[in-house]
Amino acid sequence: MSNINSVMKEFRAFILKGNIIDMAVGVIIGGAFSKIVTSLVNDILMPILGALTGGASFNTLKYVIHPASTINGVEVEEAAILYGSFLQNILDFLIIGVCMFFMIKTVAVISSRLRHEEEAREEAPAPAGPTQEELLAEIRDLLKERRDIA
Repeated sequence: MSNINSVMKEFRAFILKGNIIDMAVGVIIGGAFSKIVTSLVNDILMPILGALTGGASFNTLKYVIHPASTINGVEVEEAAILYGSFLQNILDFLIIGVCMFFMIKTVAVISSRLRHEEEAREEAPAPAGPTQEELLAEIRDLLKERRDIA
């Protein structure tokens, strides 16, 4: 029983660490962002690429090793290397990589600008007041004036 309590305490400490929660939020947002990027690739970019290539679809490209046939009344599926699907996945990866690069770069630029603005506000010089020497000279002059009046 003591072992179970010890493990539960360790697990609770592990789960409640800020890094774990941040990572979980990142995974959830990443999953949602993945759907957006997949839609961008499939619904916007691929139709444009298809129009530019004359309607060619990478998914249909393949090298047939053994065509489909019927042997003794049993249909045998074709054996093919689907290199078009592989090319499509590489293209998807590259497009997603480019989208992620520009998204991260944009966020970095925006956060850098915000950080610089915040630092500029914090580093704004205080209104220039008289220096210690100027104050001492002013006091000296006031004392001189008092002596001259008295």
